[in-house]
Amino acid sequence: MPHRKSTFANLDWAIISIYLLLLFLGWINIYAAVYNEQINTIFDFSQRYGKQLVWIGAAILIAFITLILEPRFFVFFAYPIYGVFIFLLIAVLFLGVEIQGARSWFNFAGVNIQPSEFAKFATALALAKTISSYNFKMYHYRSILMILMLIGTPALLIFLENDTGSALVYMAFILVLFREGLSAIVLFIVFLVAGLFISALLVNTLVLFIALLIVTLVALYFMTPRTKDFGIVLAVLTGSMVVAWSMKYFFLPGMEDSGVFILGIAISSLLFVFRLIQKRLNRYYLLIFIFLTSLLFSFSVDYVFNNVLEPHQQARINELLGIESDPFGAGYNVNQSKIAIGSGGFLGKGFLKGTQTKFDFVPAQSTDFIFCTVGEEWGFLGTTVVTILFMLLFSRIILLAERQRSVFSRVYGYSVASVLFIHFCINIGMTIGLMPVIGIPLPFFSYGGSSLWSFTILLFIFLRLDASRLELFY
Repeated sequence: MPHRKSTFANLDWAIISIYLLLLFLGWINIYAAVYNEQINTIFDFSQRYGKQLVWIGAAILIAFITLILEPRFFVFFAYPIYGVFIFLLIAVLFLGVEIQGARSWFNFAGVNIQPSEFAKFATALALAKTISSYNFKMYHYRSILMILMLIGTPALLIFLENDTGSALVYMAFILVLFREGLSAIVLFIVFLVAGLFISALLVNTLVLFIALLIVTLVALYFMTPRTKDFGIVLAVLTGSMVVAWSMKYFFLPGMEDSGVFILGIAISSLLFVFRLIQKRLNRYYLLIFIFLTSLLFSFSVDYVFNNVLEPHQQARINELLGIESDPFGAGYNVNQSKIAIGSGGFLGKGFLKGTQTKFDFVPAQSTDFIFCTVGEEWGFLGTTVVTILFMLLFSRIILLAERQRSVFSRVYGYSVASVLFIHFCINIGMTIGLMPVIGIPLPFFSYGGSSLWSFTILLFIFLRLDASRLELFY
């Protein structure tokens, strides 16, 4: 009993207070989003706000159970927990029910449970277990391969469920790896891939290729000690391009210009690599690798966009990037959301007085677009308060993570902050038109049992670890 008392005494009540406040604010906005004047009770469990009360009650019970467990439980059973949810992610592909185009739900007695939500805390535990192991070295290829498998396996399975949004959330773990010593080049590559994908959709392929070549040549100029050597590079590159265009003219008249460009680059690259091996100039390999992979990735974007992404995903990306304008189709949700938020002004229209809310102009207003309800009824002031609460939550979690004595607890704490932060950014980005609509809930705020319970477990495992930070449990 003294141990239990010390556990609850050592809990970070600041985070718990923010958690409870977010639950309350989320519930009253769900109530406003589905409000019906003909129903006079808040305990109507046929309505979403009534069901959310049940989910909240169950979440608080789950939080309590999580807090009374020993911290060693999460350390020793990290891999088994991960394995269970990998199995469930596989099973749901065959036994799950399809909702809104995604086969990612189990139905138990009328209650839908989404394993992909719970797989996030399982992945966080497994990642913390791996990084905190005795023989782990961040720069060892086996360690990196292990991490990629841990993160990539659930992300791939969720992608196969046609739930692209939830799969993208796993990119949050890159931030954790960066904190634990992963090179900044990895973050550079992530942003490079995102930039290339967007550029390939907005810019002509050949123009993009030429831009990449110019950037590479500029970098090469500063890396090359002698101007004469750089001149040789330009000469070889020019000669290779002449050969490639000659082959198009005489032998391959149907080849596209972008294909001719790649052929010329391939010829010059072979000559460069041969020369680098001969002279043992290893410092240039990374630059050539990044350039060539950027070209190939850009070349494949068109195929991926047109053959891998679903039509509604293509439409949303085109709408976001301004390639197409479809205010009554793919852009309808976002346009109505922005109208709702903008109409709230500084102080908002008042509780239950939102016209966009009351007349259901915004689909999914109690789930993915719950933030626009805040904007319409509580205005700029209300959205600022909600944003500040989330910022306080993130900063407090990071502060607690940094004071941990065990690597396991620190890595897990950063995983919690990263997952919640990515959800927050994408969800609010969707409602104001800065992100494509990919179905990401706002933590502790959006309607739904699976997301609320999974976020609760994710957060309260860390609070339990933090409460025992002075104990040598690992």
